[in-house]
Formats: sequence, structure tokens, C-alpha cells
Amino acid sequence: MPDGGERDFLAHRNLLMGVAYRVLGRVADAEDVVQEAWLRWSKAGPVADPEAFLVTVTTRLAVDRLRRVRARREAYVGEWLPDPLLTGPDAAAGVLRTESVSLALLVVLESLSPLERAVFVLRDVFEFPYAEIAAALDRREPAVRQLAARARTHVQERRPRFEVDPVAWRQVTDRFLGACLNGDVAELMGLLAPDVRLIADSGGKAVAPRRPITGPEQVARFVLKIMKLSRSFTDSAGVDPAARIGYRLVTANGGPALQVTADDRPFVHFQLQVADGRVSACHLIVNPDKFAAVTAEDGPALRP
Repeated sequence: MPDGGERDFLAHRNLLMGVAYRVLGRVADAEDVVQEAWLRWSKAGPVADPEAFLVTVTTRLAVDRLRRVRARREAYVGEWLPDPLLTGPDAAAGVLRTESVSLALLVVLESLSPLERAVFVLRDVFEFPYAEIAAALDRREPAVRQLAARARTHVQERRPRFEVDPVAWRQVTDRFLGACLNGDVAELMGLLAPDVRLIADSGGKAVAPRRPITGPEQVARFVLKIMKLSRSFTDSAGVDPAARIGYRLVTANGGPALQVTADDRPFVHFQLQVADGRVSACHLIVNPDKFAAVTAEDGPALRP
């Protein structure tokens, strides 16, 4: 291990996790990549630039893993969404920049090639110089610039508008939660934009639509149906009938999100995309596999 190796690795771990998660969209995969980077770092000899070495190893591992998992995602049942990632209320001030870790943007990044995605993350999110990115990906700099331009154009064309004001985002989420808990269809519909879409990720392992739902009435009625937590739904989500159910607001992927918990373990995750004070999209995650790395420690339970 390089001198001061553990200290250097820990100093860069958040950066490595930020790169790996944005490239892969899965917490468990990102953690595996960072762990493998640690193993390679611990076996390395003297390293002149620890950050460059660690980012290079992490990026290459993430790109290789993304190429392998893409085939599995093509066979995924229903819509696929990135894993929810609890980021904390001050995420925007640190390495987990709010917009670049949002579910809305990560969904757009899914349509990029692995190399385009890696270049976009390193250049447009973390602002690495083109020369360093070229070295990390073992590509010539002009080729990396072309990849960056292509990825940037693709993202700009497909990036949805959403409310960046965290106060407004939280207020809409609070009202959404209140309407859900009160079963208020009219209030809920009033929060939804005319072209609102709901995308649900169940992986075929919980009761949820396999295609997007559109329109305020259809989305509102489905959300309230989910929030009633019917026995058929909770059974499909693997919830113990005797579990204590709770509702809480957390900060995930750079913004507020609503989680339904069973004995403090989440099994429903709602995150809203807000534009002009109304909900333009709702991302719903109910696949039990996507909560393996998620805890409910970010906020107090709202209802026992």
C-alpha cells in the first residue's frame, strides 16, 4: 500500500462513490466498485497522484461493470429507475451535487453509452480536465472531447425542467404527503401538472404498473391506491403483516422524498419532479431489491 494509503483513500472515498454511483445508478454496484478500487490501491506501489490513480481505477471498473449489467437491464420487468440514495440536507454543498444525482437526470444518463456516461460525469459534473479524462479512459483527448460534446447535447435535449429551489420542492412534497395521508383526491390533483407522468419501478416483484401512467386523475388515483397499503400490495412487497408502518420525509438524490417504512425499513419510495410549483413527474420505487442499501435514518417518522 502507498505511504499514508488508507488516509489518502478515505480522503477520496466520497468522490469515488460519487463517480461510481452516477455511472452505474446502483448503490450496491457503486460500493462494489469502490471496494475493488480500494483493493487495487492497497496493492499499488508508490503513487505520485493518488486522486488521479483512484479516479482512473474507479472509472474503468464502473464502465466495465455497466457494460456487463446493461444486458440484465434490457430484460428488466417494467420500468427501471436508479437506486434511491440518501444524500442528506446539505448534499448540494458537497460532492453529491443536487441536480447531477437527481433521479430525473440519472434516467437520462441511462440512454448514453458507458463511455459517454463516464465522460459526462467526469467532465460536466466533476469538472476534470479533458487530458485527465483521456488518461483515465485510455483514449485520445480529441476523442474524449467528441464524446463529451455528444453526451452533453443528448442530455440537454432530454433533461427535464424541474424546480431547483429546495424550499419550493420541499413545500410541494409536504403537500403531496398531506394529501396522500388524508386521501384528498382534489388536493392531490391540484398539485399535479396537466402532463404529469408516474414511473414505477417494481422489477416485477411488487404490485405496480409496468408502463408510465399519465394525467392528473390517473396519477392521483393510483398514488392514493398505493398509499392505502392493501394487503395484496404489502404482501407483494414482502412486508410482514405485523410490521409497524410509518411515513417519513427524507433527503434523497439531492431533494426531498417520501418513504413508507415497515419497522423503520423503507419499502415504498416516492420522489417528485417539480416545475413551476407543480408535480411534473413522480418516480415510485417499490422493488424490494432497491432498498438493500437504504436506511430510514435521514428524518423522524411522521406517523407511528
